Amino acid sequence: MNVPLVIAAPDVLAEKTSWLHQLAHERRLAVKSVEAYERDLRQFLCFLSHHLGGPPTLADLADLKPLDLRAFLAKRRREGAGARTLGRGLAGIRSFLRHLERQGLANAAGAVAMRAPRQPKSLPKPLSARDALKVVDAGEQMVGEPWIAARNAAVLTLLYGCGLRISEALALTRDDFPAGVETLRITGKGGKTRLVPLLPVAAEAVAHYLALCPFQSDAAVPMFRGARGGVLQPAIVQKQMRLLRGALDLPETATPHALRHSFATHLLAGGGDLRTIQELLGHASLSTTQVYTGVDTARLLEIYDRAHPRA
Repeated sequence: MNVPLVIAAPDVLAEKTSWLHQLAHERRLAVKSVEAYERDLRQFLCFLSHHLGGPPTLADLADLKPLDLRAFLAKRRREGAGARTLGRGLAGIRSFLRHLERQGLANAAGAVAMRAPRQPKSLPKPLSARDALKVVDAGEQMVGEPWIAARNAAVLTLLYGCGLRISEALALTRDDFPAGVETLRITGKGGKTRLVPLLPVAAEAVAHYLALCPFQSDAAVPMFRGARGGVLQPAIVQKQMRLLRGALDLPETATPHALRHSFATHLLAGGGDLRTIQELLGHASLSTTQVYTGVDTARLLEIYDRAHPRA
């Protein structure tokens, strides 16, 4: 008969149960998140049982040193765990140690002070120029009331044509579109303002929507309205993109924000310089904008691998 592996002393297991209950019922974490935290802590306790030569007790956890945590992360890395997995595991251990600290049973300072493994930067996932134009053109062709179709087309055109965040597009008012307007003054994150050129096609899409919209709102309040006249919510635009993904056979990464990524990537591919693109996107740091150079390089390599006879 197999004897179950005891990974921790009873006092630790009791606190583990209390901690999981707190995560699920007080912090109301999703079931999958609680399961992930439990799994990560179980792996750590199993490691400690071998590292210390026996099931760890609360006294052992109170005496943990950064070296013990580094040894655990090193073991997990040797087993093939990536930086994201290691970072999440360290977050679970920190959470449990902070729980013990609140009970006066341990000091979590060492775990909190440890740097998580550097996370690899994921590249933005823009649409191709062809797909981005298909999305914008199809926005007005979806079944629905003409003014709603015009609204959807105007919003999507602003996201791609001006590189706006969805919150920025939905905050625009009639006052932002006086006759002959050529630039938009956008207020972005942190209240930072920037000027963005308004393409004629975007101005025409907005004018068409305003002409059809049955709700004549105050000129200083958001102009994009929902079906019942309230302020248009981001979830409605996101739902529209999901419908377009199905209709146009686009990948799951085709989201409203992907249109902003597409704006930046296509400008860069067309010869735009990073400083200008930084200003147009409203990025506080050039390093944030530089991620798009990785997208452009990745796309060039993909084309090379597909087309070059020696690839």
